[in-house]
Amino acid sequence: MITMLDVAIRAGVSKATVSRVLNDTGLVKKSTRDAVFKAMDELGYRPNFLAQSLANNSSNSIGLVVSNFDGPYFGRLLRQAATLTEANGKHLIVTDGHNTPENELQAVHLLADRRCDAIILYTRFMSESTLMALVESLPVMVVNRNLPQAPERCVFFEQQQAAYQVVDYLIGQGHREIACITGPINTPTAQARLAGYRQALVQHNIAFNPALVANSDSSVPGGYHSCNTLLAHSSHFSALFANNDDMAIGAMKALQQAGKRLPEDVSLFGFDDEPSAAYLQPALSTVYLPIDIMIETAITQALRLINGQPLPPLTPFTGELKLRESVIPGPYATATLGS
Repeated sequence: MITMLDVAIRAGVSKATVSRVLNDTGLVKKSTRDAVFKAMDELGYRPNFLAQSLANNSSNSIGLVVSNFDGPYFGRLLRQAATLTEANGKHLIVTDGHNTPENELQAVHLLADRRCDAIILYTRFMSESTLMALVESLPVMVVNRNLPQAPERCVFFEQQQAAYQVVDYLIGQGHREIACITGPINTPTAQARLAGYRQALVQHNIAFNPALVANSDSSVPGGYHSCNTLLAHSSHFSALFANNDDMAIGAMKALQQAGKRLPEDVSLFGFDDEPSAAYLQPALSTVYLPIDIMIETAITQALRLINGQPLPPLTPFTGELKLRESVIPGPYATATLGS
């Protein structure tokens, strides 16, 4: 088995110099670095980074936990995280929480055991008390959840406000019977988006109708089945707010199969602004969620945490309505709303 000492002898340097080259610590001349890498190539040496991380209590890596690996939303997040981590000379270690709080917590501890210098946790399910216990004991940055007691350790999006803006816009366009398909209602995200839906109704003196709300699992099939439930059991609606674009795509198929014209009979609004949203027929109105900037902020804050720098409190991110062809004025467009 080739060792670091073998590399040092071949390169004509000390073992400590080889260590500095591998860990990118200390000042080492370019000619010396080149000699070390040449010796490694000639000997076929591969450094044991796990052993080094155990010895140094650091793996020169950032861990990332996501809820799951499904869909373009997490694809955007992972791509941006990998790019930024590598640009800062770190390795990215990724795992998923399988959409349960127990598995999310287990994933965090797995990355902590791997000696990750910091961990970024995108969570949908963990309780606030569990999250606070994590940030108080580990170098963890939380994404997608608000921690009022630790504003410097969380990157989150104003979910309720964005949902309010969607429904407020639909009402302003003359829609009063507005259906809503939520994500898993046991998640804070789904609860916040439903709260925004209800807040807009209250603001315009429109009574909440439970028959116009269906819960789903955030998937395309879930949106399809939930929309069929609304069509079968609820009263008429002229607009539908699906709490993500995947569910909106499923709902679009259900509406078309039911003979509904989009947007003439039903206007449709999604959430997330997936890449396919602008290319649907009709093009889907949706909410742009700045996940790229959010994950960049989380990694920047994680690097400050690693380097022992002061952590400024972070302000919440807001969404942007992307208005496209799937929404047109509703039956009350010329009436005085809220009367």
